Amino acid sequence: MVAPERTGAADPDTAPPDGTAPALDAGPDPARPASSGATPTGDAPTARGGRLTGRIGSVEVLAALLILLIVLRQPLAELLTAPSLATWTTVFVSVMVQAVPFLVFGVLLSAAIAVFVPRSFWARALPRHPALAVPVASAAGVVLPGCECGSVPIAGSLIRRGVTPAAALAFLLAAPAINPIVLTATAVAFPANPEMVVGRAVASLVVAMVMGWLWLRLGRADWIRLPRRPDLDDTSRGKAFWSAVRHDIVHAGGFLVIGAMAAASINVLVPERWLQALADQPVLSVLALAALAVLLSICSEADAFVAASLSQFSLTARLTFLVVGPMVDLKLIAMQTGIFGRGFAARFAPTTFVVAVVVAAVTGMVLL
Repeated sequence: MVAPERTGAADPDTAPPDGTAPALDAGPDPARPASSGATPTGDAPTARGGRLTGRIGSVEVLAALLILLIVLRQPLAELLTAPSLATWTTVFVSVMVQAVPFLVFGVLLSAAIAVFVPRSFWARALPRHPALAVPVASAAGVVLPGCECGSVPIAGSLIRRGVTPAAALAFLLAAPAINPIVLTATAVAFPANPEMVVGRAVASLVVAMVMGWLWLRLGRADWIRLPRRPDLDDTSRGKAFWSAVRHDIVHAGGFLVIGAMAAASINVLVPERWLQALADQPVLSVLALAALAVLLSICSEADAFVAASLSQFSLTARLTFLVVGPMVDLKLIAMQTGIFGRGFAARFAPTTFVVAVVVAAVTGMVLL
């Protein structure tokens, strides 16, 4: 029997089938003599389920934090007005505001795929040969408006429904970069350079297919460790859907917060003058904007406007920024770690970064 993920108080949905209650709610042990010191006085700790609950709980911790905030309100107010902290807060909030709506959209879609779409649909929709399924899945990203935050849980759900990992990963990389919203935003950001739209679409599609084929060649199934989901089995579709939504929001959302915090910290710590020094070096400028795309973790719907503002860099360097960002950044690495496991992220993210930089640079030299 698979143990339920949640622990704590008894839940009618997670109670053992034999009717026994969890140990936390068990009554007092009749074989254990009552302690003479456990008298029902106002000073004695309260008994719950036969156990004394004298330990500090969440209410006590919250009360202590509130008292601490009141005592330290003056130094905290001075700290919050510091320019560096204000910049950090602005970057963190902007990343979250951009990402959360698309994360929610992706979670809802992934839950619908996991619960309502039968496995037989994917067998009919995708070619049976995995090598042919990769480009079809990559091209499917054109019809799904969303960003990279939503594509991660969707890819995990596709793998659960029997889609070959190579095709699901190709979709994960292509969808955030070649969907109509992103390409339209790129055209608006670069009105004098329409070739940037073509370059972004072509380079992103090529990277997605190359990574899918590389996975077919070199990937191993044990590198992907999807969380076990007993809540999706042996229950109604409605309950399974909302259970999947709750699970993915908490799971992927937590790693999104970690990635946003890391992106904000890097944004504050990296001096702007370093970028100015690198802009005049053709090779270094490409690598610099590729690294900057990873560190800034900007949503794919907004990154074109940031790239357009980096006018001191070449178009090829800015194209690299647009190709790398939706495929490899701090929040994506954190989310991929949460959805697929550390071993997967440690191999997939660096390989994707190298392939994306090479393909974007070559595309820029040919088209731009």
